[in-house]
Amino acid sequence: MTAARRRIDDAAAFLLHAYPYSETSLILEVFSRDHGRLALLARGARRPRSALRGVLLSFQPLELGWFGSGEVKTLARAEWLGGMAFLRGEGLLLGYYLNELLLKLLPREDAHTALFDAYAGALVALSGGSVETAELRRFEKTLLKELGYGLALEHDIAGKALEAGVRYRYQVEHGAVRESESDSGLIVRGKTLLDLAADDYADSRSLAESKQLMRHLLSHHLSGQMLQTRRVFIELQDV
Repeated sequence: MTAARRRIDDAAAFLLHAYPYSETSLILEVFSRDHGRLALLARGARRPRSALRGVLLSFQPLELGWFGSGEVKTLARAEWLGGMAFLRGEGLLLGYYLNELLLKLLPREDAHTALFDAYAGALVALSGGSVETAELRRFEKTLLKELGYGLALEHDIAGKALEAGVRYRYQVEHGAVRESESDSGLIVRGKTLLDLAADDYADSRSLAESKQLMRHLLSHHLSGQMLQTRRVFIELQDV
């Protein structure tokens, strides 16, 4: 493969995390629309006068270029595209929550354009001041679907249409079964599952149960490991 073919230019991306590498450089974990999650070496980015200091911003749309064929590519250029308000308060913490999910669950160098768009949509909502929106649940649903764990939200495990007035148990990696027919799985209303499918959270109970269900499913796929952002939420609630 030629050097030209190993170079990528003008890639839409977001910075998920950065950590020091040597005295002057950074390793960047980025999520790009067409190339998935990948690691980039940003040479000299820690130098006081580096032009990258005002460009490599979390939760902001970036345009990146890189080259290399190893596990860690080398950043060639970066441009901040702007146009999105900076996250603040609870919205900032929720942004870190989205990033932590991507870092822990998404394999590297596997493109997921639908997930990238859902992530960008969630950030737009959070930057606008929304902290409990359809975009956040849509991101979680899309993440599970892209990982191969798509949710069955309109039919039970036998293929029968869900009924809004019936209580079900949602079984991880299987789907919903009537509460009277099983003693395992998270109890949830049929209406909640249908509202989750339609991204309709006008019903406060559907909103609460959908959040609980997504937390239950994500915890399973994280092998029970608590997210750092979740731990911070709990600590803040105890203050």
